[in-house]
Order: sequence, then structure tokens, then C-alpha cells
Amino acid sequence: MSDDSDTPDSRRERLRAWLSQARFVAEEFYSARYRGAIARARRDEDDLFMLLVFSEMMGVPNPAAYYTLELQPLLLERFHDWHRRMGMERSPLDHFRCC
Repeated sequence: MSDDSDTPDSRRERLRAWLSQARFVAEEFYSARYRGAIARARRDEDDLFMLLVFSEMMGVPNPAAYYTLELQPLLLERFHDWHRRMGMERSPLDHFRCC
């Protein structure tokens, strides 16, 4: 009788699990040095996106205002952190006080 643990399917699954772990280790090894730079770039992109979404409320013409209007309620909870990070002590919006 053959052992059920050494079937081709079980070997294939073990190989897939090993490859998955090897891929994770390789990604961590190569991206560890750049983790800070990647986080800064992501934060810069988020800041630019927040500016695009709330620019119409601050008096800056926004050609995509129709499309970004529905995103404002979703981003309001992050608005306070954003305007503080941009160097504004108080909310730049007259009709919206978050501080």
C-alpha cells in the first residue's frame, strides 16, 4: 500500500506552499531597504489626491469636481490629518470646522 501523504497532489501542494513562502521572503528582502521611500511616495500621492478632492471647496478650480464630489464624505475623517500635514493650523474651509 502506498502512503497517502506522498501522492502527486500532496507534493504539488507542498511545492506551492514553499514557493509562496519563498516569494514572500524575496519580496521582503528586496523591499525592506525601500520601505520608508515607498511609504513617503504613497503619502505624497494621498496628499495630492486629497488636494484634488477638496480643491473646489478651497476655491481652486477642479476640472474633475463632478467625479470627486462623491468621495468627499469618505475622506472627511482623514481631512484633519491632511490639512495639519500640509502646514495649515486651522481648516482652510470656511463652512467646515474640524479643529
